[in-house]
Amino acid sequence: MTSALAAATTSDGLFGAVADWAVDLMDAIGGPGAGIAIGIENLFPPIPSEVILPLAGFAAARGSMTLVEAIAWTTAGSLVGALVLYWISLAVGMDRLTRIVDRLPLISVDDLRKGEEWFTRHGTKAVFFGRMVPLVRSAISVPAGVSRMPLGTFVLYTVLGSGIWNSIFILAGYFLGENWSQVERYSSVLQYVVIVVAVVLVGLYVRRTLAARRAAATSALTTRER
Repeated sequence: MTSALAAATTSDGLFGAVADWAVDLMDAIGGPGAGIAIGIENLFPPIPSEVILPLAGFAAARGSMTLVEAIAWTTAGSLVGALVLYWISLAVGMDRLTRIVDRLPLISVDDLRKGEEWFTRHGTKAVFFGRMVPLVRSAISVPAGVSRMPLGTFVLYTVLGSGIWNSIFILAGYFLGENWSQVERYSSVLQYVVIVVAVVLVGLYVRRTLAARRAAATSALTTRER
């Protein structure tokens, strides 16, 4: 990875430490390093994706990986991290998992409860939209596993939600270049942008599906009348 990338990540505190760690990982193995970083972020929410994803975008802009590789590897990492939590939750159940998490320093029981509330309120689509809400992003895998949500459905919504979230932040880092760290400052605004984009995409999909069904029904009715 270029010295410009390393220089652009110098900062104090948790932000700087996470950035430096992610730089070393992406410097060593490129796109897979970005995927590993995001996979770990899914398991340990205090590691902010709002830092890792823009940094991956900047790395792509510097030629350390392609933009497609950055998005593909981070989405794969999101899926792997989500699946680990899904299978653990399926195996141990919510009560035992809550007791375990309560003893861990980096994971909050409140985050698990937020994920459970989202899942209870929104059902299956909670996985899709939950992947775009900080703190809920990781925790949403837990109620999905506990409730034995079909694996194929879980994978589909996780990939779609994570892909949108990751793409927005990676693209922001890509176009901001050495100012990629500004993304973290405006992450709350970007969160709403991501959700709006997701809602628009879902709306377009539903509209197209309904139009196709109406066309099919009209065609079938016309055929019967003949």
